[in-house]
Amino acid sequence: MLAQSEKIAPAAGTVDCGPLLLCSGDVLNEVQLAYEIAGPDNAPAVLVCHALTGNQLTVGTEQQPGWWQGFAGPGDCVDTEKCRVITFNVLGGCNGSTGPASLNPETSRPYRTQFPAVTIRDMVHAQYQALQKLGIRHLAAVIGGSLGGMQAMEWGLLYPDMMDKLVILAATPYLTDYGIAFNHIARTAIVSDCNWRDGKYECGKPIKGFELARMIGMVTYRSPDLFSARFKRRQSQSLYDVSSYLNYQGEKLQKRFDAASYVCLLNAMDRHDIGAGRGGLEAAAGQFKCPVLFISYDKDLIFEPELIRRFAAIVPSSVYAHVETEYGHDGFLTEFEKWAPVITQFLNM
Repeated sequence: MLAQSEKIAPAAGTVDCGPLLLCSGDVLNEVQLAYEIAGPDNAPAVLVCHALTGNQLTVGTEQQPGWWQGFAGPGDCVDTEKCRVITFNVLGGCNGSTGPASLNPETSRPYRTQFPAVTIRDMVHAQYQALQKLGIRHLAAVIGGSLGGMQAMEWGLLYPDMMDKLVILAATPYLTDYGIAFNHIARTAIVSDCNWRDGKYECGKPIKGFELARMIGMVTYRSPDLFSARFKRRQSQSLYDVSSYLNYQGEKLQKRFDAASYVCLLNAMDRHDIGAGRGGLEAAAGQFKCPVLFISYDKDLIFEPELIRRFAAIVPSSVYAHVETEYGHDGFLTEFEKWAPVITQFLNM
């Protein structure tokens, strides 16, 4: 699939997608998506879809490393010397794409909670329009993990002739009630904070409930065994090390992410169900046209390996692999040596 070519530095920018009709029936008249492209123009294009709090910087640079550096880059599994890697910040995101923090062109004020509800399908439609604007008509592969895996699934169903292969990591065909439950707790923590102010929050003023929401997420992303091995009930003064770690993660996300965008994307995840409007799960599974690789990760609390395995079994031309890891859901962001060879073999089949 991947032909040898020369190195080229990543490029970043935004693309105007024009108006977008959403699944809800609402229309966003002005949609922009921020993107990163790494790799030579004449190489096969690979679309990478990011997870919940990710962004378009998949490869990044030495000064600003990408979130998948080590997996996607020169000489890596997704090799930017042999392919052209494209990532968009999702619709509803807050890293340059149109989302709740963007200015509403009709009011000249940030959308905040007035931003219309978006779905995973809306995200994919926006990316499709952006690719057309960039002159990219075909993809060698679409790859994504978690929320990115949800997007990859929808890519395979909305635009089945657009790509040669799909790689879906740590993602299920619908979000389970267990996942919806954790998202509900996280949203409740945000909107119950007095600084949320019914979505009219002040930029730069901490929403402690947002930090709490991130802590809740961090507990689900990794396994109890990993927490035990890392923290060992150690304490610094009166605070356990695990508590300090969660506080740090909450404060870190608060500084780089928009609270309304976080709520928007959690809502989109809740609505994720590839069987909706397609005759149910089994009918949708039969609509994939290209080969699909599914990878699950041991101890993933939200995106259950058994559900992924069962779904893969009913998808035509699918390959399933399971990764033994203590990292749980976050396994798709680390320990590349365990599972990247599976992807390399699949892409070169």
